[in-house]
Amino acid sequence: MIPNDQLRKKLDIAAYVVSVLVIAIVIAMRPAQRFEVGVDLSFLPAFHAVVNTLAAICLIAALYFIKQKRIIAHRNMIFAAMTCSFFFLLSYVVYHFTNDETSYCGEGLIRYVYFFILITHIILAGTSLPFILLTFSRGITYMTDKHKRMARWVYPIWLYVMLTGPIVYLMLKPCY
Repeated sequence: MIPNDQLRKKLDIAAYVVSVLVIAIVIAMRPAQRFEVGVDLSFLPAFHAVVNTLAAICLIAALYFIKQKRIIAHRNMIFAAMTCSFFFLLSYVVYHFTNDETSYCGEGLIRYVYFFILITHIILAGTSLPFILLTFSRGITYMTDKHKRMARWVYPIWLYVMLTGPIVYLMLKPCY
C-alpha cells in the first residue's frame, strides 16, 4: 500500500487532542464530586480487569501475527486491542466519577509491591496513550518503517499497562 501522509497528519492531530482530553478527564475525576446514578456499578473493576486482559491477549496475538507476516490478522488484533482499551477507558471514567477510590488494605512487603506496580501502571498508562495513538496512525496510514520503529518501544509499554491493570485489580480485590 502507498503511505498516506495527509491522513497521518490528521490522525496525529486527533491523537494529540484525544490524549489531552483523556488526561484532563482523568485528572478531573480525582477530586470530583461523585455522581449518583442509581445503579450499582461495583462490577466495573472486574470488567476493567477482563477488558485489559483481553487487550493484552490481542496485543500478544498481534505480535505473533506480525512475526508471521500476517498483516491483516495483525491489524485486526490491534483494532481489537484498541476497542478493548476504549471500552476500558469509558467504563473506568464512569466508575471513578460515580464511586470513591478504594484504598489498598495489604500490609508489609506486599504493600510496597502493590504501590510499585500501581505507580508504574498509572505513569505508563498516562504517558503512553499519545504514543499508542501515534504508532497506530503510522500503521493505519502505511508508514511502515516509522510504525515499526515506534512499535518496538511502545508495544512493551502498552502490554505492561494491560497486564498490570488486572494485577492491580486482583491485589485490590480483597479491599473492596
